[in-house]
Amino acid sequence: MSNRNPTALYSQSYSMPRALNLRQIEIFKALIEHGTVSRAAEALYISQPAASKLLMQLEKDNGLKLFDRYKGRLVPTAQGLRLHEEVARIFVGVRQVESAIGLIKREDQGRLVVGVIPALSGAYIQRTTMSFLKRNPNVYCWIKSPSSQWIPEYVLTRVLDIGIVTARVENPFIVTEPLFEHPLLCIMPLGHPLAERKVVRPDDLNGVPFVAFNTETYTGQKVSAMFDAYDVRSNVVLTADSNSTLCHFVAAGLGVSLVHPLFIAGVEKQVVVRPFEPTIPLDFLVCFGRDARNLPLISEFAAEARMMATSFVDDLAKSWS
Repeated sequence: MSNRNPTALYSQSYSMPRALNLRQIEIFKALIEHGTVSRAAEALYISQPAASKLLMQLEKDNGLKLFDRYKGRLVPTAQGLRLHEEVARIFVGVRQVESAIGLIKREDQGRLVVGVIPALSGAYIQRTTMSFLKRNPNVYCWIKSPSSQWIPEYVLTRVLDIGIVTARVENPFIVTEPLFEHPLLCIMPLGHPLAERKVVRPDDLNGVPFVAFNTETYTGQKVSAMFDAYDVRSNVVLTADSNSTLCHFVAAGLGVSLVHPLFIAGVEKQVVVRPFEPTIPLDFLVCFGRDARNLPLISEFAAEARMMATSFVDDLAKSWS
């Protein structure tokens, strides 16, 4: 009869797997994302041998085959890729928690969440926000760029403190105020023949290569209506959804376009700007909740946005005056 301890036999047969080691998971994720053990080790500031040991232990501890060895490299298996999907999802959640903690810590400093239409999400809002933060160093800003149609709803539900939009907002719980109105301007590459004109008119655009906004955008609709009204024989060579994309194609020499002056921020030295007549007005509005929690900061940010817009366009006008 065997004299072996049955309790020992039970513990050997049903031993629990080791608890997951966070460092093992981190190096596993880094290897998948960086491609090699050496790069993964560099990303986590550990040695390559230490990284290799962590990966081997991860497979051993959990009974999974996460990698195949091929020509001296570790290649993820189907199990490895499946585990990475779960790990990546968990790390996204961790980052969201970290972001929430950061926001909570900053709430005693003051926080302003700004929604700005994508067309103004480049140099203009960057300059406005930098100037605002220089005056308010203890305020934390979060800039979001949803579609214009969503900004009023986000203001209403307090996802945003203040929004910059093009369309009027018909809601008694939302306040709208003018931000900046100005006619569209004609922009063109440096050295373009139309640069010799003081003012560009519809007839000047007949057959000229034109970079257009998507007609689903507010600006695109206005330009398209002008083309129809004046029977312009348009020669659209490219359509863009983003003002940054459009302006950079113009600067690169593809064609001319009609844009609001604030769209030019960031490329003003790379294009020639001329007034366009008849004028095509385009205005922007700020909107915020009637019972918003940050009214002093909202008012100051709105004032900064107006001042920055006026200053930029005044400087821009000097190039054609």
